[in-house]
Amino acid sequence: MAEKVNNFPPLPKFIPLKPCFYQNFADEIPIEHQSLVRKIYQLWIFYCITLGVNLIACLAWWIGGGSGVNFGLAILWLILFSPCSYVCWFRPVYKAFRSDSSFNFMAFFFIFGAQFILAGIQAIGISGWGACGWLAAVTFFSTNVGAAVIMLFPAIMFTLSAAVMFFCLLRVHRIYRGGGGSFQKAQDEWHSGLWRDPPSREARYNNFSGNSLPEYPTVPNYPAGGRWP
Repeated sequence: MAEKVNNFPPLPKFIPLKPCFYQNFADEIPIEHQSLVRKIYQLWIFYCITLGVNLIACLAWWIGGGSGVNFGLAILWLILFSPCSYVCWFRPVYKAFRSDSSFNFMAFFFIFGAQFILAGIQAIGISGWGACGWLAAVTFFSTNVGAAVIMLFPAIMFTLSAAVMFFCLLRVHRIYRGGGGSFQKAQDEWHSGLWRDPPSREARYNNFSGNSLPEYPTVPNYPAGGRWP
């Protein structure tokens, strides 16, 4: 079997850094779950784009007469949440479906649930939180209409992100419970240490104990004279 070389993030060759993760939906994720895992990956991309649009909107908010604190926090959220959301909730769900890991499923539920709540707060748009949500955009129309219109874009995108996160959370939970997953299995993985590097489904099939084929004599016994009874 060829060695798996890290391929994510896909960095240009002139950068001296190397990819940190190996990601291949077709090879590592079961066929019946590939579509869902891809959608969660696309959700992560969409959320990162939303943070970028929010940064532009917070700049317009500041130029239009708002507080510069929101623009500074928007920069922080973009730098912090873009990589952390990939590592903290996409990688757990990727590894969970790759190796049927209850611990990674539980980690996904906990962190992704917190991400869903945060996206809901960002969609609301409380002033001073660095997010252009509905409350911030609507109330700013009386100050600067142009900036308020720009602020509506991240408000819509945060709302869509929160809605899709909710449905993804429900779907993954339904699959996990339908497959017999439980909190006890996650605890067993924690105590056994399998959560650190759970074996893939392919490795589980390849590394089973016992003889792969029944034992036969080295030279088979054929009927004499070349005739079968």
